[in-house]
Amino acid sequence: MKVVAFNGSPRVKGNTRILIGHVLTEIEKAGVETEVVQVGAKDLHGCRACYECKERLDRRCAFDDDIANECIDKMIAADGVLLASPTYFSDVTPEIKALMDRAGLVTRANGDLLRRKAGAAVVAVRRAGAMHAFDTLNHFFTISQMIIPGSSYWNVGIGRAPGEVEGDEEGVATMRTLGQNMAWLLAKLRG
Repeated sequence: MKVVAFNGSPRVKGNTRILIGHVLTEIEKAGVETEVVQVGAKDLHGCRACYECKERLDRRCAFDDDIANECIDKMIAADGVLLASPTYFSDVTPEIKALMDRAGLVTRANGDLLRRKAGAAVVAVRRAGAMHAFDTLNHFFTISQMIIPGSSYWNVGIGRAPGEVEGDEEGVATMRTLGQNMAWLLAKLRG
């Protein structure tokens, strides 16, 4: 089994990545392989609504000029997907949104390729707006017919400067519980 996490933060070692680490540590304890893919600050454009993915049915976006198809391949191959983003003006980063739009259309057009996989959101926030970002990420999972594990609170960690999120004890505990619950869910889905 494998879980792939997509870090939508341009800060490779920032608070979003730290939160991802807490989730993945718990998943790894259950013997599940993990991988982190950096999408924040990468060249990744939004869906151009050409609908070629619906015509070609080859599990790929027609535009192969950025990392989207590599990310889509990883989502399809994984048993679980984490989408993680800092909060930008009460929403997700443009890169993670672009990935969601393109992966969502490609996987739905090709027979709902993410259906019944586990999916969870991770959000870092300085102060406010995190719930909207959390909702945005979860909308991707629900429209993709994925199964979302819960946690002890909403999957949000608070901190501004890189590393500050470690001081949010409840946020860190929430991430650890999320990782435990995702590992449990993956085991149940595998049957």
